[in-house]
Amino acid sequence: MHEGGNDGRQHGEADASRSGVDREFLELERELTVFLRRARANQGEMAREVHPDLESAAYGLLVRLDECGRQRATDLAAYIGIGKATMSRQLRALEELGLVAREPDPADGRAWLVHLTEEGRTRVQRVREARRARYVSKLDHWDRREVAELARLLHQMNSGMER
Repeated sequence: MHEGGNDGRQHGEADASRSGVDREFLELERELTVFLRRARANQGEMAREVHPDLESAAYGLLVRLDECGRQRATDLAAYIGIGKATMSRQLRALEELGLVAREPDPADGRAWLVHLTEEGRTRVQRVREARRARYVSKLDHWDRREVAELARLLHQMNSGMER
């Protein structure tokens, strides 16, 4: 519970009246901030589990390749939300670690497709399975319908953010 202000309202209520934002959105922002901070810390741990020299930011790239298969670097950069130069640097590092490989795009000889190597796929899948096991452990007291509802709501929010 948050400390109340001088007028007896909760902290969130005082913030809402000052900014004109509904309390629910302030609470959402607060909880997402905590969630994202923890997610960033976990992403670093998961990256190191894939490979000790793997940058935290590259973990999401590996997951995308695991889920979607071969991708053009430009498509990966757009999905992740980074520039071509940053994507190129990350892919070079991942290639040096033996986690990804490039091949010419048969649809366009000027472009390259990036994919996980067998070693990369094995490592990423092992870490993802361990992460899911942690979710199961942390949320084992939740009803499965609540887990499904949380997943649905997060999907709805993520889809809305893409527009």
